[in-house]
Amino acid sequence: MSFNTVTSYLTPNWFASIMGTGIVANAAASLPLVAPALRGAATVIWMLAAVLLVGLAAATAAHWMGHPRTARSHHQNPVMAHFYGAPPMAFLTVGAGTLLLGRDVIGLQAAVTVDAVLWAIGTATGLVSAVAVPYLTFTRFEIADDSAFGGWLMPIVPPMVSAATGALLVPFVPAGQARMTMLLACYAMFGLSLVASLIVITLIWARLVRHKVGAAAAVPTLWIVLGPVGQSITAANLLGGDAHLVFPAWANAFVFFGVAFGVPMLGFALLWAALAISITIRTARQKLPFSLTWWSFTFPVGTCVTGITGLALHTGSVVLQVMAVIAFAGLVAGWITAAVRTFHGSVIRGTLFAPPAPVTGSPTAGVLR
Repeated sequence: MSFNTVTSYLTPNWFASIMGTGIVANAAASLPLVAPALRGAATVIWMLAAVLLVGLAAATAAHWMGHPRTARSHHQNPVMAHFYGAPPMAFLTVGAGTLLLGRDVIGLQAAVTVDAVLWAIGTATGLVSAVAVPYLTFTRFEIADDSAFGGWLMPIVPPMVSAATGALLVPFVPAGQARMTMLLACYAMFGLSLVASLIVITLIWARLVRHKVGAAAAVPTLWIVLGPVGQSITAANLLGGDAHLVFPAWANAFVFFGVAFGVPMLGFALLWAALAISITIRTARQKLPFSLTWWSFTFPVGTCVTGITGLALHTGSVVLQVMAVIAFAGLVAGWITAAVRTFHGSVIRGTLFAPPAPVTGSPTAGVLR
């Protein structure tokens, strides 16, 4: 398979594979387990995610230079445009892994520098996606009553990922106004993404009630709902743990907020997970075709792992620790499944690099491939 073939129809949703790979490493690094072998394996997976990020970023640049008309068409597609949220989250995830795991390989100072650069890139592009894609949806795209799907969350979740991963950088920001600004900015992005996500989740619920499950290819995107939910729990607890560095007098209040917010949100996450599992099994019994949407089984679940881990840390709950380990096992199973099928579809068969089929019968048909 030639490089030109690979880059001809390269779409932004490919970056979901980096998100899904990177979150496995990050979740493993934060688990309430002391296992040197686990950290070693997580470091290898972080390295894989980093290599994939460099390779896919280069291929995307080649795609824009060699096939500009096709590249420009992505943001004009009312389905594919939403997946422009994937590249920012890929940068943020790999950046966080660099600080959590890469420090053992390249040293702490270098890891902080790399993470800061990747966080800045991911945050800037994520804020653009959070504004630009909804703007296009509000002003240009023709949206049918049954159009809402999990992918609508993709462009508005990156600021939440910035909030969670930015918390890791707060201790390394110079004390004073700079550190305070960083912490407050992360909380602001937390609110930005949370409110927007709750609106979209409501639209998805309404679509499911009125129009049912819809196209089988879009079913895995139901798992994306767990992304902003799990990441918000993660962000609230990580930022709460940093608050003493900026607001020592209010530190306990921030930690309390992380737990008081996180436990109820975990309840909703468990509800949605039960619904998503049930609908996925039901669809699989009929036929669940493979597409890149299967990576939705990874990153959203990984954010729940990190969120539950944060709650376990601040509460000391053994039940939450066990839940985190169980969720991590599910994450690994999802990652292996998605990775194997992606390798087969891209390297063995090459079908994932073929042009998308014409859109027929559903807003997502022919696009989610």
